[in-house]
Amino acid sequence: MSSTALRPTPHRAATAPDAPRRRVPALAWALLAYVGVRALGLVVLALWAHRGHHGVWPILAAQWDADYYLGIADHGYAHALGGMDGGNNLVFFPLYPVLVKAVAAVTPGSRATTGLCLAVAASLVAAWGVFAVGDRLHGRRAGILLTVLWAALPVGLVQWMGYTESLFTALAAWALYALLADRPLTAACLAVLAGLTRPTGIAVAAAVTVTCLLTPRRPRALVAAVLAPLGWCAYVGWVGLRLGRWDGYFAVQRTWRNEVDGGVETLRQFRSLLVYDSAPELFLVLVTVTLMVSVGLFALSVRDRQPLALLVFTAVTLLIVLGSGGVYFPRARYLLPAFPLLLPLAVRLLRIPRRHRTLVLAAAVLGSAYWGGYMALVWTGPP
Repeated sequence: MSSTALRPTPHRAATAPDAPRRRVPALAWALLAYVGVRALGLVVLALWAHRGHHGVWPILAAQWDADYYLGIADHGYAHALGGMDGGNNLVFFPLYPVLVKAVAAVTPGSRATTGLCLAVAASLVAAWGVFAVGDRLHGRRAGILLTVLWAALPVGLVQWMGYTESLFTALAAWALYALLADRPLTAACLAVLAGLTRPTGIAVAAAVTVTCLLTPRRPRALVAAVLAPLGWCAYVGWVGLRLGRWDGYFAVQRTWRNEVDGGVETLRQFRSLLVYDSAPELFLVLVTVTLMVSVGLFALSVRDRQPLALLVFTAVTLLIVLGSGGVYFPRARYLLPAFPLLLPLAVRLLRIPRRHRTLVLAAAVLGSAYWGGYMALVWTGPP
């Protein structure tokens, strides 16, 4: 790895004198586009829910994983392993419920409302970070497109639910940006927080550690390489101490039937849904297509020679998601933070005529609105 691994790209070095003045409007357009896409999805969900006599607020703030996070904020973590019922809340990392509890203590409203507001606020920070990475690597138009594509993912509704995906994406995006901007200690601190947010926080830590170790041996890069995985390791170690066994966290994962099998279960699901099942569940087909397309996008990312930090982050995330032998249906959601996979699409959309680009983006946005409603109101399981 050359000594330029952590240096700003030449694209940003040759900026025009008025670039700082232009960057604010570009960011504003990106955030407005992001809010517009997600607001359309929310309107579609509300109309769909109204026709079915469902409430929107419980769907967004208090169901499935959100209920577990609220339970942790209210009552803390379990003290024992329990049986194979998938109910042990030690599987959920602590940063989000801690923030919910802390913010709810000084603001009006319920903890469920606080959690949802935190998720929405984090999604805006995440969208900013996604734009910043795209802008730094390929310019402001690519940054805006990347933000829109991230907002318009089929499971993008989760970004405005009481889940951790938005908070995790915000931490991951800004950690990757810090690496691109040659700020390894900032990246490492953000990686620590990401490691306290989701199990896939280890992917952010890996991106920081590998990138820093393959740069010239500067003290701050070495410190960052060591610091980055400490958040993830701290929580996994704490669960082990709480349960009195070294493999405590992984034992909890097994109670949820989440084990690493090298991709055997993933391939079995592919074969079952695409070959043998004559009437597969539509949402599971969406998950399958998302996984397959993600692998193709990673290949394009390698071909495009994305920066090492981005490749490591998406590679480790894909390995975790595809190599799991656990539940299949949430895997599209697990890939939601892997926004660098969308960079090849953003770059290629810039090269096609505007009318074609508009049609592609419109289809993605409308599709995201439909799938959000389907996921929340038709699909009977968690997103």
